[in-house]
Amino acid sequence: MVQITFKQNPVTLPGNEVKVGDQAPDFTALSNSLEPKTLQDFKGKVLLVSVVPSLDTGVCSDQTKRFSEEAASLGEDVEVLTVSCDLPFAQKRWTEINGVDSITTLSDHRDLSFGEAYGLTMQELRLLARSIFVVDKDGKVAYVEYVAEGTDHPDYDKALEAVKELTN
Repeated sequence: MVQITFKQNPVTLPGNEVKVGDQAPDFTALSNSLEPKTLQDFKGKVLLVSVVPSLDTGVCSDQTKRFSEEAASLGEDVEVLTVSCDLPFAQKRWTEINGVDSITTLSDHRDLSFGEAYGLTMQELRLLARSIFVVDKDGKVAYVEYVAEGTDHPDYDKALEAVKELTN
C-alpha cells in the first residue's frame, strides 16, 4: 500500500497500488461537458495521466500548465489527461482562464471511480493524491509516480521521458 502525506499529515489511500507492468485499471470520469469518459475512450494512444488534488491550488495549477505546455511536442499519438475531483464546471473555467487547451481534464467528483481504481482517494479529504501514470498504447502501465508529499511537485522530466520512450 502506498503511504503519502498531505501537508505533512499521513492520509489513507484505500484500494490497490498500480504498478509498472499492470494493465491500467478502467474508470469512469466526467468531461467538462459532463460526458462520461472511460479508459477505452483513449484506446490506441499513449496516455500521460496527471492526477492533482485541485486545479485551484498553486502546485496543481503549475503541474497542469507544465504538462499542457509539453503536450504539443509529444505528438499525435499521445493524450495528456489531468484528473481531479474538481467539478467539471470548475475545470472548464480553469482551463479557459489559463489558456490550457492541449490536454483533457476529467472530473472524478461524482463517484471517485478513478481514485478507487488507482488507489488515489485520500479518504480524509475526498481528494485525489498527486500522481503520474504513463500508459502504453496497449493499456499497460509503463511509469508510475505516487508523490510522497501531496504538496510537492512530481518528477516532470521522468514522466516525460517515459512518454518519449514509448513514442520513439
